[in-house]
Amino acid sequence: MAEVLLKNITKRWDDFIAVDNQSLDIRDKEFLVLLGPSGCGKTTTMRMIAGLEEPTDGEIWIDDRMVNDDLPKDRDIAMVFQNYGLYPHMSVFDNIAYPLKVRGTPKDEIATRVERAAAQVELVAFLDRKPRALSGGQRQRVALARAIVRTPKVFLMDEPLSNLDAKLRVSMRAELKHLSRELKITTIYVTHDQVEAMSLADRVAVMRDGVIQQLGTPDEIYNDPANMFVAGFIGSPAMNLVSGSIRGGIFTSDNKTALVAVDSKDRDVVVLGTRADDIDITEAHEGDLNVPIYSFENTGENTLLTVQLGAQRIIARGERHLRKDQGDRIGIRLNPGHIYLFDAETGIRIRGNGD
Repeated sequence: MAEVLLKNITKRWDDFIAVDNQSLDIRDKEFLVLLGPSGCGKTTTMRMIAGLEEPTDGEIWIDDRMVNDDLPKDRDIAMVFQNYGLYPHMSVFDNIAYPLKVRGTPKDEIATRVERAAAQVELVAFLDRKPRALSGGQRQRVALARAIVRTPKVFLMDEPLSNLDAKLRVSMRAELKHLSRELKITTIYVTHDQVEAMSLADRVAVMRDGVIQQLGTPDEIYNDPANMFVAGFIGSPAMNLVSGSIRGGIFTSDNKTALVAVDSKDRDVVVLGTRADDIDITEAHEGDLNVPIYSFENTGENTLLTVQLGAQRIIARGERHLRKDQGDRIGIRLNPGHIYLFDAETGIRIRGNGD
């Protein structure tokens, strides 16, 4: 168990800056997720912590030791990769035991520790099998057991569920969550999947273009986004973002439709955000706005209605039994208590009256 501290870390290749002067304090026993789109710098950050990439500038600390010059094997970390990284010619037992064997651990101790790690991921019955005889989920469990068996200070997980199908990802998320609580080992997890991030993390660091846009709990990231990028990246469907202006406490969209009352001074250009769950759907004559349905989706557990608002479209979530057709008209009402305002130029959240 360990605290991991990044101090003003930068990674640069020629003119390309992958990670730009970032600092991050990862607490002891914390499950921290680095979340962002491809190319945002999250995997590069993890690789620098692992010692697989050397930072151009800055310091990496694990507990009270700066590890910039330490080899990966000397950092007391264990990595789990998306492609499992298993040795195909070895049995499950030998794959799990490998990091112990290279350290010269006694055979009796290896057997005990492998059995214990296999039991934690429910693989005891598969120890004699080769990886080719396992399902994708079972192979990922072998990779997890190989990391667990060392009892490292830090787990590093690079999109470990991305090669699994949707059903397996759900069950493996539950297993990872359970293991993290049971093992109490500091874990840094990289993903572009916001569902994984929100369901697994104690805290989430949302990254874009090598910069951490926001660091907070899943609730903070979802309910209190710091800027327009975080607001639009987190949530499924993504937050609705509508450009417009504010006059006399009323937000009016670019197509001159008055949408909702807001607590803000007058603004010529501003972006309003609202989530699909915070839009009430009514009959056409009952809502604040009467709008046509651009598309109707039945997901099984609920419905999603994309409606046309002049040149812009917004999505509202309806109850599962709602049935409408494309072209039908419905009423919608935005909840004034769940409105977000963003500066149109900088994307930064406007809070309070914004004065």
